[in-house]
Amino acid sequence: MAVELKVPSVGESITEVFIGEWLKQEGERVEKDEPLVEIETDKATLEVPASVSGTLSKVLKKQGESAEVGEVIAHITEADAATGEDEAEAFSGASEAEGAPEEDVNAEEGAEAQPKEDKAAEDKKKPAQQEPVEEAAEDDAEAEPRIMPAAQRLLDEYGLSPGDLRGSGPGGRILKEDVERHLEKVQAVSEGTKEAPAPKERTAPAGRVEGEREEEVVPMSPLRRTIARRLVEAQQTAALLTTFNEIDMTNTMALRSEYKGMFEQRYGIRLGFMSFFVKAAIDALKQFPAINAEIRDDDIVYKNYYDIAIAVSSKKGLVTPVIRDAERLSFAEVESTIADFGERAQNNKLSPEELQGGTFTISNGGVFGSLMSTPIVNPPQSGVLGMHAIQQRPVAIDNQVEIRPMMYVALTYDHRIVDGREAVTFLKRIKEAIEAPARMLLEI
Repeated sequence: MAVELKVPSVGESITEVFIGEWLKQEGERVEKDEPLVEIETDKATLEVPASVSGTLSKVLKKQGESAEVGEVIAHITEADAATGEDEAEAFSGASEAEGAPEEDVNAEEGAEAQPKEDKAAEDKKKPAQQEPVEEAAEDDAEAEPRIMPAAQRLLDEYGLSPGDLRGSGPGGRILKEDVERHLEKVQAVSEGTKEAPAPKERTAPAGRVEGEREEEVVPMSPLRRTIARRLVEAQQTAALLTTFNEIDMTNTMALRSEYKGMFEQRYGIRLGFMSFFVKAAIDALKQFPAINAEIRDDDIVYKNYYDIAIAVSSKKGLVTPVIRDAERLSFAEVESTIADFGERAQNNKLSPEELQGGTFTISNGGVFGSLMSTPIVNPPQSGVLGMHAIQQRPVAIDNQVEIRPMMYVALTYDHRIVDGREAVTFLKRIKEAIEAPARMLLEI
């Protein structure tokens, strides 16, 4: 009996998903609750498990295709049902053979009734008749799968053969992601023993002229489409303005350096700078509640809780998981939550619920080397704090020029609800808290 695999409900507002990578192929054995396929929503990537044990008999939706919630995307033949069908087919075949007239019996049974000379002559003919079939099979086996242009470029660059890879695209196409996964495996195996394959000097593949212009069209993922839509929406609906300041990181870095060993030994987590900025932002938001508020129709909704969204880079784009009730958490709990978000974001394990809500956002472009930027507000929030790279720069301290570790910070805010005076003072408050971290403990 075939069991339908349907797209599960993944959120109240989500009606359509994109099919990601199939973790099992047609004809493969699957176990109950074993992940079968990844589905992508505009918020996260989720795995759909098998509802029964059996065989993945038919895939109805290929990777990259869209499907609605509740739509059937595959069939699973249950293990017991599959066994029963096989036995039924065998019994049916045996019955037909027993009841069939002599002239309809298969070649092997008919051969037994023939004279030995005729049988020998016929045996000599069989190989010649089977040769074309064998040659066709060999041709099919040797036929290379279709390779997407981006994947071909990587194959040429690293000198890889398509036969070393297994395509995960529609019809067995080799995608860029397949080559990258293969390179990661090779690098993992060769690590510590020999170097990973180095890029070869680029040459034009057979059949293509060097320098030929080409394009590759791929559909936007649901996550990328949502990012694009929300960023444009923010620019069109809010009056966005950005103010800047710079922070002397000397005292915070000294405090972190002094206690990071004890901190990691006690809590099992590394002490970073994000927890300091989360605590400083909460302290400043309490002083300026409009930046923690949102506009809802013609009303301003002030919030007495602080759900801080942290921008995290993943393989499929920027996501902003939310630290709920961050004002109640310790430094260790904040660091542990952020580390967990980062790890699960790379493995597409964040749930849609973790990406919803948030009253204020912090984005750290400094980890990628950004010196200064203007972050965009995530609607319906009214503010976003941008952190940047720490650089040793000459600054004036007590009329003396000193080299200090300095960081530029930026606050983008919705001018409809936040005045310039509040925004500038908010950012100054964060500067004061980071430059003298003891103030956050004393709340002064």
